[in-house]
Amino acid sequence: MQLVLKNKYFMGNHRSYCPINLALEVFGDKWSLIIIRDIMFSGKRHFRELLQSDEKIASNILTDRLAMLEQEGIITKESDPDHKQKIIYSLTSKGIDILPVIKAMGEWSFKYQPVDVEANQHAKMLADGGNELVEEIKHQLRKEHNVAS
Repeated sequence: MQLVLKNKYFMGNHRSYCPINLALEVFGDKWSLIIIRDIMFSGKRHFRELLQSDEKIASNILTDRLAMLEQEGIITKESDPDHKQKIIYSLTSKGIDILPVIKAMGEWSFKYQPVDVEANQHAKMLADGGNELVEEIKHQLRKEHNVAS
């Protein structure tokens, strides 16, 4: 199958070119959105910090998912200037643009799942907030992750 995409020919190894399928090929695993959530909202920027999530990701899976997210252009990694043996992970513009997806998933979970509202006030605030809040958070993330607007 050959598609014209942004004036370039694109050949890919995708099951289909349905937008839901294409997103699931990136985020359809158990961990990718959890990692993005932790970078985005918990300020976790180092490997060891990401390992300490409540969900208890295994180190080999974290390594694999970080590599995939970097390959997809959702995160970048660079040496930590304060500690040369550490890597610091940052969201890209593409990663920051996942925020509305995370918001929508939170809204759905608050409606249909047994969410601990007290422990997740930040998620409740995001789910209840409007587009202005999303844009404000995206602006703050761009500053924190040194992403041009």
